[in-house]
Amino acid sequence: MKTKYKRILLKLSGEAFSGEKKHGIDAKICLHLAEQIENVRKLGIEVALVVGGGNIFRGAEATGRFQIERTVADYMGMLATVLNGLALQNALEHRGVPTRVMTAIEMNKIAEPYIRRRAIRHLEKKRVVIFVAGTGNPYFTTDTTAALRSIEVEAEVLLKGTKVKGVYSADPLKDTKAKFFSKLKYIDVINKRLKIMDSTAITLCMENKIPIIVFDFTKKDNLKKIILGKKVGTVIK
Repeated sequence: MKTKYKRILLKLSGEAFSGEKKHGIDAKICLHLAEQIENVRKLGIEVALVVGGGNIFRGAEATGRFQIERTVADYMGMLATVLNGLALQNALEHRGVPTRVMTAIEMNKIAEPYIRRRAIRHLEKKRVVIFVAGTGNPYFTTDTTAALRSIEVEAEVLLKGTKVKGVYSADPLKDTKAKFFSKLKYIDVINKRLKIMDSTAITLCMENKIPIIVFDFTKKDNLKKIILGKKVGTVIK
């Protein structure tokens, strides 16, 4: 089966792990995510992931509601991504998929430290690599981490999985008149202030010519369809 890409980076928000719950990790969702990733890997695709932690802890909210210092809140958010990464690793390995969790904050008992050359070697060996703990620095989002890791491991595309069809002019869950965009330029996302990814992430992709596809990851086989070159979601390039 002919595929459009050989190596991808998939960005999953923390909310993707919570399913219908408001917080925490939904075991059924983890199994669904693992199934989609396994199906793509069977096509010979090298898969890397960056996971968020918003289902467990959101640094931006904590600085306001709980008056936690921004840097402390960001580090707490980074640790939340580790929980999601380990949950996804467990779900994947239950399906017989070899994985490695690589963290930007060293915690040798549970994950490998992030080393670029080692990450690329894991991908070449067809292991699914899960990047956690963001960039290891405060003030950077996991979207920026996804853009950075895409460049570092030489991914051909950055795929952002969401709960909606793609990029809209407004939140489609709140505004029924929101316009759907099938294609966008990087600069359009910045100029229109579309909140699908932060401007740092978009700029990194723009400067390094990494295309972004935003799509509904809850729909079965959407990820596989993208790999096969079918039109799904919003393409930003």
